[in-house]
Amino acid sequence: MTARLDLTPCPSPNWQCEGHIQTIAAMQWGRRTRQHFLRQRLNTSDGDFLDIDWAGPRQHSDGGFDGKALVIFHGLEGNSKSHYAQAIGAHFVALGWMVAVAHFRGCSGEPNRLARSYFSGDSGDVNFILTQVRSQLPQAQWHAAGVSLGGNALLKYTGEQGAQLSWLHGVAGISVPIDLVATGMQLQNSVIGRYVYTPHFLASMRTKIQQKAAAFPGILNWNKALRARTLLDFDDAYTGPVHGFRSALDYWSRCSSTYKLRGIRVPTLLLNARNDPFIPQASLPAPGQCSDQVLLHYPGSGGHAGFASGTGRGDLTWLPRRLEQFFIERR
Repeated sequence: MTARLDLTPCPSPNWQCEGHIQTIAAMQWGRRTRQHFLRQRLNTSDGDFLDIDWAGPRQHSDGGFDGKALVIFHGLEGNSKSHYAQAIGAHFVALGWMVAVAHFRGCSGEPNRLARSYFSGDSGDVNFILTQVRSQLPQAQWHAAGVSLGGNALLKYTGEQGAQLSWLHGVAGISVPIDLVATGMQLQNSVIGRYVYTPHFLASMRTKIQQKAAAFPGILNWNKALRARTLLDFDDAYTGPVHGFRSALDYWSRCSSTYKLRGIRVPTLLLNARNDPFIPQASLPAPGQCSDQVLLHYPGSGGHAGFASGTGRGDLTWLPRRLEQFFIERR
C-alpha cells in the first residue's frame, strides 16, 4: 500500500495571493495567542546542553501525567518564540495537552558549548530529545511535530526507527524540505531566495559563527563561513565539515528525509503547501514513495510555515487545528 493524498485547501486571506506573501505575512503579522513556557536545561553526554520549553497542565512530580502531550521541533534558526511554535503551543495547551518545544543546540538564546551546532539530519539529538521527554512523562500519550528543518530531522529519524517508535501516537512534518538538495538549490537560484530569505537566515548564523571562531580558533576556516553569501557556501564552510560531512551537497544528500519515508511505521502527516517558495513542488513525494502510514496533505496555498487563514492580516489557527484533527482522527 502507498500513502494517502489530501489536496484540501488552506483558506488563505484573499490579499495573500501567493507563497512569498503568505510566508512573510504569517511570520510578521499573523494573529496568534502568546504562550509562556518554562525552560528546562538538559546536559548531553558530549558535554553540551539542550533546552526544552514546557507548558501545559501542572506536571506531576512523579511523572504521573497520563494525558496527551506534544513535542515540537523548530525550523532553521527558530525557537519557542517562532510564530508557528507559539500558535501550535497555545492551541494544544488550551486543549489540555502538555507541550514541549525542543531547542536545537545554540537556538535557545545562549551559545552551546561545542564547536558543532545543529543540522537537518541530526538523528542523535532527535533521539535524545524524544527519550528525555518520554522518560519525564512516561504515561503521557506522546505526539511529535517538526517544522521545516526540524520536520526533516524528525521524519528522517521516524523512518530510520520504524516500528521501534510505535510509542509515539502520531507524527507531523510541516513545510518539510524532504529533499534538501532541491530546497537548497531553490534558495540558491531564486532571486527572493538568494536576496531576501538567505540574508535573513545568515544574519543570525553569522553572529553564532563569530562566537564560535573566538571560542574555537583553528578548528575550521571561520573566515570562509563568515564570508558565505548563500546557504550552500555556509554549509560547505561550516555545517557540513563540523558535523562530519564532506561538503554541503554531501550533507544535504545524506540527510534528506525523502529517502526514509518508506520506513515510517507511525501515523504521520506530511503537510506541505504546493506554493511553498522554499520547496519546489516537483520535489514533494508521491504516494508511492511513502509508507501506508503517511498522509500527504498538499494544499495549494499556505507558503512556508505560514498557513494563515481568515480575514485582514490573517490568523494562525488553521495549522494547529489541522494537526489536532490528524492526531485525533488520523486523517
